[in-house]
Amino acid sequence: MQQLSDSSNPLITAFPVELASDAEAVLAVMPDSRLQPHASFSVAVEGRQVMIPGRLYNDEPPADAVASLSSRQQQLLHCLYSRHCDGVVRQRHLEKIAGSTDPWVVPFVVRLVGEYVLEILVVICDELRDLATPGSCGSLAYGQFIVDNPAFFARTQRQVVSYWSCYYRGAYASFRGYPGCTLLDLLRAAASDRAGHPWPNLAPAGARVDGYC
Repeated sequence: MQQLSDSSNPLITAFPVELASDAEAVLAVMPDSRLQPHASFSVAVEGRQVMIPGRLYNDEPPADAVASLSSRQQQLLHCLYSRHCDGVVRQRHLEKIAGSTDPWVVPFVVRLVGEYVLEILVVICDELRDLATPGSCGSLAYGQFIVDNPAFFARTQRQVVSYWSCYYRGAYASFRGYPGCTLLDLLRAAASDRAGHPWPNLAPAGARVDGYC
């Protein structure tokens, strides 16, 4: 199992400092990793920077160890394992948190929007439908995150288009029919509502109309 460590641990700095003790409890039940967390990225959560691992290589803890955690601690565990190197594991843990509007959960979900696993995009799309409703909890949470992290979301938009172009043109000849496009529309709607002005659409004009970049 992971040893408790100081606040510089990359799995602790993935969350706001007030959750450090909960994150330590999660680390205590996680099996040791064969590799260090890889390619961390920085985002702002409620005005403070957190560093979230790009990929996690720990095996999943046994069910009884997870059950011993509080509900908040289980939420943090699911956030961390949504960064796992195995896409099936990522999806399994995403399904536990995708409906949450807690601000420290949001960046984990948005990061998955910019990845390539279609089944994960479908899960997120199903959970974030209320982003189209101005003033909803989801719209407020995701809109605020995007307003606070415009460069991160700009990169996410470009990644969605890139993965569609590379892997999914055969199944979705038009970008408009691709679940990633629907997600970007929902996220931009939330950001526009929060910012008070239309949020930039970075999908190439051709992709928006007829599927060709």
